[in-house]
Amino acid sequence: MKKAIVTGASSGIGEAIAKRLAAEGFEVYGIGRSFKNSNEKTDEKDKGIIHQIVLDLLDFEKTEKIIKEIDQDEDVYILVNNAGVGFYGLHEQLRAADIMTMLRTNLELPMLLSNLLLKTIKKNKGYIVNISSHTATQANPHGCAYGATKAGLSSFSKSLFEEERKYGLKVINIEPDMTDTALYRNANFGVDDDIQAYLLPDEVADAVIYALGSREGCAITDIHLQPQINRIKRSK
Repeated sequence: MKKAIVTGASSGIGEAIAKRLAAEGFEVYGIGRSFKNSNEKTDEKDKGIIHQIVLDLLDFEKTEKIIKEIDQDEDVYILVNNAGVGFYGLHEQLRAADIMTMLRTNLELPMLLSNLLLKTIKKNKGYIVNISSHTATQANPHGCAYGATKAGLSSFSKSLFEEERKYGLKVINIEPDMTDTALYRNANFGVDDDIQAYLLPDEVADAVIYALGSREGCAITDIHLQPQINRIKRSK
């Protein structure tokens, strides 16, 4: 059974991707700060399994040890860098600690995990999937730092693919717009009430599975998802 590692797998997009990969027959190692359900789970319809690993990924000494244990047989096929955090508002009003947390979580961590697993995934002609953001492609007033971290992640995805494509490695950069997740818990806005104004986590997971299903010689490198309506809901 091929292994997949998914960060930020306890909720939202990461949880949806982990479930879809398990349904496709992968042994999924889902990493998150906490999980609502049992330590290991799989649905009857799933061909694979999800191992739930409670871990603060920013404790990189511990993270590195666990990743190496998962990959001890060099059989990791997919790495999904999904864990992310956002803090919003005027840049001058953000705390330095919040900026550093976004940089470490959204950009530094995917680069470090990719570095740890690159030799294995390249050997297996597998995939690195980076969950970036629509904000990577535009100006982001009241979200300058968050958008910058995601722009960096998208740039990393494109450059890594060009660097490694001749070896068979696939790098998929996913850029979803407003999605119904807990990402906006630190913001004064959230998704609108109209379902046409936001994406669902399962829709992002569908995009990942679609890209994984392409033939060997066809590399899907970028997928951009947007809701039909551009509208948010301000908090009271």
